[in-house]
Amino acid sequence: MSEKDPKYWIIVASKDHVKSAVELGIVQACHGKSSPLKRMGKSDFVVFYSGKQTIDKPDKCQEFTALGRVVDGEIYQLKVPENFSPSRRKVEFFNCKAISILPLIDDLSFIQNKKRWGYPFRFGFFEIKRNDFELISSQMQQTKDEQKN
Repeated sequence: MSEKDPKYWIIVASKDHVKSAVELGIVQACHGKSSPLKRMGKSDFVVFYSGKQTIDKPDKCQEFTALGRVVDGEIYQLKVPENFSPSRRKVEFFNCKAISILPLIDDLSFIQNKKRWGYPFRFGFFEIKRNDFELISSQMQQTKDEQKN
């Protein structure tokens, strides 16, 4: 019996929230809702896209900011102040750099309308095809020597 093929996901979060997620080794989606995380399986891959630098400020980011793989099948809730209990999953993050989405727009199949390329990100969480994941991850994981060529 073979393991299922992994799925590939994009989660939208501000760059400051992504930094926290990487430090904690977790993924959280759609303001802590559990339903997106239930769609993910162990060994699925996750790309974080940050439209903004910080959640409550207008400073644009427009970058893919982190890359990781789900390490278990368990969703858990964290109790934090203000009656907020976000759902989370554990993720192993890869060593990579943030990259601008702008040079990739024409080559990403999940962006159907290239003039309104930001539309898919409004959903906060969605599945992408393997070829899109491979394009994004290959750019994020380039070494400094490869970037110069």
